Amino acid sequence: MRKPQDLTPSSSVDFPQSNTIISRRSVLSGIGIMTLLGASGCSQTLDLPSLGPITPSNGMPPLDDMSTGSIRPIPPISVDRNITDNSAMYASLTDNGFVIPAIPFQKVKAEFRRQIVVDPTGEAPGTIVVRLNERHLYWVQEGGEAIRYGVGIGKAGFEWSGRAVIQYTKEWPTWTPPREMIARKPELVKWASGQPGGLDNPLGARAHYIYKDGQDTGYRVHGSPEWWTIGTQASSGCVRMINQDVIDLYNRVKASPNKVPIVVA
Repeated sequence: MRKPQDLTPSSSVDFPQSNTIISRRSVLSGIGIMTLLGASGCSQTLDLPSLGPITPSNGMPPLDDMSTGSIRPIPPISVDRNITDNSAMYASLTDNGFVIPAIPFQKVKAEFRRQIVVDPTGEAPGTIVVRLNERHLYWVQEGGEAIRYGVGIGKAGFEWSGRAVIQYTKEWPTWTPPREMIARKPELVKWASGQPGGLDNPLGARAHYIYKDGQDTGYRVHGSPEWWTIGTQASSGCVRMINQDVIDLYNRVKASPNKVPIVVA
């Protein structure tokens, strides 16, 4: 019969190593807790003291209790019914005696409807930025926001890009086709002296005239009755907008105390 001391593990026996140090007191405490739970049938709740902060030991790195920094928070976006409610933005309205028809906004891609976005341009507030590839125009606002509008741009070979200013604006402007356009489209000769402003005028309800170094570039940011061309390359070089949108932009430009800079790229 073996003696009790024969049951004691020999010092030559190899035990698996662990980076975690478990004290005898922790083991005994755990056994005691399990015994109490067994006796009570898990019907009682034990109030254990708080363990406090975990202190790393044995050279282990400290625990990271901070939230991950890999996810960038989304900045809050303003809510304005005149910018975020399609039915309000694109309703019919009467302006200077002209009744502008409602826009069937459901037929306009959502990305080309007026909306508030996080400013992607990096330009100063009060700047107009046209991104030709996107077919978007941005009105940069304070607080890292911008109002984004869908636009139609010039056909290949008719585009203009650069930095300039909005020299002046007009309501229901007269449109005078340039001689080069009349040469391409002889039917426009009837408007050689100018087409009065109106619902069928190609410049729409408003026009913003782009000047660079004091010279007229010949390019405009203007309205258009052809809302279905927004998001396309259909114009002869100018930037066209839905009439309701160009009125909204015009009101912002007019409220600016200085000439509004414009960046087209």
